Amino acid sequence: MIKLFILRCTYLLLGLGLLFVLGCVSSPPSRFYILSSLQAGGRVPGEFTSDQGFTIVVGPITFPEYLDRTEIVTRSSSNKITVSDFDVWAGSLAEDFSQVLAENLSILLSTDNVIVYPRPRPSSVDYQITVDVIRFDGPLGGDVSLIARWAILEGKEKKLVSVRKSTIIEPSGAKGYEAMVAADSLALEKLSRQIAEAIRALRK
Repeated sequence: MIKLFILRCTYLLLGLGLLFVLGCVSSPPSRFYILSSLQAGGRVPGEFTSDQGFTIVVGPITFPEYLDRTEIVTRSSSNKITVSDFDVWAGSLAEDFSQVLAENLSILLSTDNVIVYPRPRPSSVDYQITVDVIRFDGPLGGDVSLIARWAILEGKEKKLVSVRKSTIIEPSGAKGYEAMVAADSLALEKLSRQIAEAIRALRK
């Protein structure tokens, strides 16, 4: 009886010790990333100038379900993706994408009147930009691919005046998630410039 009691106490102590050790072993800290705008990246806005009297609504912007997550997704092959455990977006990728696109358009078109959907739509809107992101990923150390269909709607009637598809390839230039996110930002910058050019053409 005493031996059985001692044996149970031994198992109990071993179990408590194991729990203590497991509790002391911490997982690596998560690393958080955001996209950068033209202004944040310190890059030259470009040659666009315009009046500040027109209003742009950016959104809605849709993403494929596999990208609609906090973890950063990389592509290891045409049919295989990898989801990072510790490298994550600081917030919603779709919201970050929308905010940066809006900021880029504000800089490129020299207008402060850029509103991000779903904020209330003002009574007077000159253009609304909708974007359907098809792909926004790539392999670590490789090229980032941004493929998106986008449209420009004009006026309060939301008249469809332009529909396009952009395929943008941006090399990351280095291994690691920080280089990949930097390439993501450059790809988004190129998309912003294409949209800005289309709006500029409409205003001529």
